[in-house]
Amino acid sequence: MEISVLGPLTARLGQTSVVPSAAKPRQVLALLALNSGREVSVSALADELWGDGPPRSAAATLHTYVKQLRRMIQAALGPAPDRGPREVLGRRHTGYVLDAPPDGTDAARFERLARHGRTALEAGDAAGASELLERALLLWRGPALADVTPGRMLGAEVLRLEELRLTAVEDRIGADLRLGRHGTLLGELTGLTAQFPLHERLHGQLMVALYRSGRTWQALEVYGRLRTACVTDLGLEPSPQLQRLHRALLAGDPALEPPVVGDGGGLSTATLFVDHGTIR
Repeated sequence: MEISVLGPLTARLGQTSVVPSAAKPRQVLALLALNSGREVSVSALADELWGDGPPRSAAATLHTYVKQLRRMIQAALGPAPDRGPREVLGRRHTGYVLDAPPDGTDAARFERLARHGRTALEAGDAAGASELLERALLLWRGPALADVTPGRMLGAEVLRLEELRLTAVEDRIGADLRLGRHGTLLGELTGLTAQFPLHERLHGQLMVALYRSGRTWQALEVYGRLRTACVTDLGLEPSPQLQRLHRALLAGDPALEPPVVGDGGGLSTATLFVDHGTIR
């Protein structure tokens, strides 16, 4: 079964979709898909579907949704299949399990690539990190589970995946800064800082990219806008790390210069102020 959750929910057996049109069966399939190969208890499924107010018929209604999914699976399997719908969507001691590899979803592949990309970045392989992280991010087709109305469990998982996505974006930008690609990052970073007006790492990355593009005054304006937002919305000054970056911009610190072309973007190049989720 091919399952995608990084965008609208898709699940296919061969060329046939097994995603139901009704909202609650879609929730059931989405939660099972995100736990492929692992049992999801009836109580967890009921909590996802109804929260603190399940109906008295919750177990029977859930079983009806499972039967709907199995009918779609049966139709997709076609005549004389190697396994039946109860093997694809099985019943266990306390719940149900979707028989698919744990790493068979696009979310699992994204997390694996993002993790390897972060490891490469920490090892000083900026080129490898940029490639791995870009491959991870290309798996996204929109917001996670864009066409599913989530309950508590799916809502928490969507938030987790979106946070991992943003971290992967930050890491890829950090790798590209190491590779001297500051000019190509300006548009992306401008949009991201507008979307996340209090996000310090993204603002720091934009400040570095602008400085390296010969636009120091704009880098200082970015800091000014962030400081105003922090003071107005949070009653706080920017972090000490970002304040140090601001002072480095004012002083024209040589550590802010682009890395030497052809050195591979490793850790031995010019010190970056924005990297690994911190500003140093």
